[in-house]
Amino acid sequence: MTTRPELVGDFGMVGSTHWLASAVGMGVLERGGNAFDAAAAAGFTLQVVEPHLNGPGGEVPMLVATAGSADVQVVAGQGPAPAAATPELFADLGLDLVPGTGHLAATVPGSFDAWCTLLDRFGSMSLPDVLAPAIGYARRGYPVLPAIARTITAVEQLFRDHWPTSAAVWLPGGTVPAVGSRLTNPALADTYERLAGIAAAAGDRGAGIAAARDEFYRGGVAAAIEQFVRTPLMDTSGTPHAGVLTAADLARWQTPLEAPATLDVGRYRVAKTAAWGQGPVLLQQLALLAGFDLADTGVNDPQLVHVVLECAKLAFADREAFYGDVPDVPLATLLSSAYADERRALVGDEASRDLRPGRPDGREPVLARFGVAEGAAGTGEPTIDVGPAVDARGGTRGDTCHVDVVDRFGNMISATPSGGWLQSSPVVPSLGFGLGTRAQMFSVQPGLPNSVAPGKRPRTTLSPSLALRDGAPYLAFGTPGGDQQDQWQLQFWLFHTVFGLNLQAAIDAATWHSTHFPSSFFPRDASPRGAVVEERVGAGTIAELRRRGHDVTVVDGWTLGRLSAVSRDPDGVLRAGANPRGAQGYAAGR
Repeated sequence: MTTRPELVGDFGMVGSTHWLASAVGMGVLERGGNAFDAAAAAGFTLQVVEPHLNGPGGEVPMLVATAGSADVQVVAGQGPAPAAATPELFADLGLDLVPGTGHLAATVPGSFDAWCTLLDRFGSMSLPDVLAPAIGYARRGYPVLPAIARTITAVEQLFRDHWPTSAAVWLPGGTVPAVGSRLTNPALADTYERLAGIAAAAGDRGAGIAAARDEFYRGGVAAAIEQFVRTPLMDTSGTPHAGVLTAADLARWQTPLEAPATLDVGRYRVAKTAAWGQGPVLLQQLALLAGFDLADTGVNDPQLVHVVLECAKLAFADREAFYGDVPDVPLATLLSSAYADERRALVGDEASRDLRPGRPDGREPVLARFGVAEGAAGTGEPTIDVGPAVDARGGTRGDTCHVDVVDRFGNMISATPSGGWLQSSPVVPSLGFGLGTRAQMFSVQPGLPNSVAPGKRPRTTLSPSLALRDGAPYLAFGTPGGDQQDQWQLQFWLFHTVFGLNLQAAIDAATWHSTHFPSSFFPRDASPRGAVVEERVGAGTIAELRRRGHDVTVVDGWTLGRLSAVSRDPDGVLRAGANPRGAQGYAAGR
């Protein structure tokens, strides 16, 4: 049995990390909207109902496939660093890492423009119609999830002592909101109502979207952001800092549409973002695994788990050495079969302790200088019940949201909204939201592909996935989880395409991940040979992994990942599944 049925229908399917967002998306489909309208409405709703996981100040990469087309496009909603963000800036401040919270870590908010770009280029509904559900939840309230209450509790004193504008929103009545109570955000409702009103006044749908974008990036919203970040406020460094993000930085931003990185795997073509994000590590892992006979293993087989962990280490080592928002990432070589053959030879019967990037095209790898915590395997995703999810200064491993939609026409989208977490950046009081802190993913060490630089995008972990089968859009999927996203998604892919599990069964299956390589989040630590596994993989598998040298942390059997997925068969049959872990993800469809 699966925890829930795999949904099957022919009208539309929505899967997301919150049941309210899935219901909102399905409601849009029922009212005649397409998959892109539904995703935008669900995305704006997620900003309200999962404020500890994303917000209007954050970012959202998306993969889009339109009906009848074999092309996949990336809506690259990751904002860049401010013009003043340089290695010298952080050196002058005495910082060897970008703080994980506060004003200095802010990049240009990419989310609002990305959703507007999606709506304008691919959608059919007006911005006021798409914003209406989010405005309603912000105005009337939404249920406080246990994770929201835990997060606010962790940073309660920070809010009281240093971030009073956050205390005003997230400590209503001066207390942490109770689980199950209703939480409102009137200032955010006002902001989105103002943007919706500007769009409505423009008359034409496209003109309305453009007018709202101008207000956000060149008008009152941008001005309020610039004014607020000038005030020094506490961050994870232990010292208050002002930010350097300006209205001019926002005015320069426009979400690009880009070609994806792809890899052909049998009858499938898997699409990811380019190497300004970590998406290609999924493709590198698939290329490495192509040389192993996985069909002779099984979902909990220790040989499968071992091989997948070791291939992840190799792919993520290349991520650390070569990925970044630079024009010369040797991606063609990194994804080539010849390079995979060379790297695959490094996978042995025992767990490797070393971080081993390759030498694509003869390049010598240079790694950033980060800490290593031997034997202290981290868990990656902050919403799981292993170790502190959020520290007292708002530091977090950086969890996120996800939404997938497919409609009756065959349009399909996978989107991973994140950033602007309530615990990580103080609320701009006139707007009702804080900024993203994605700049923490940069290195302040000069000369690296992911070194901080003006106008450059940080090498994000946000990693939606979309796959074609026989040249037609087939599967959209993704998960929250920072560095773990492209490990858990890989396992879902194997469970579904190699072992034949349906979408829900593949989501339900026990999973695992490596913490061997440096974390993308402050303080950027690593745990050589670290592996985290759900106990449902079985005692025998756990014992065998330890015998092979993996430093195994065993967690509750329903802990890792929050996947959702939708698919479309050639005959128009639609399917969906969503994660039961955390008791909030849901799929809807008919």
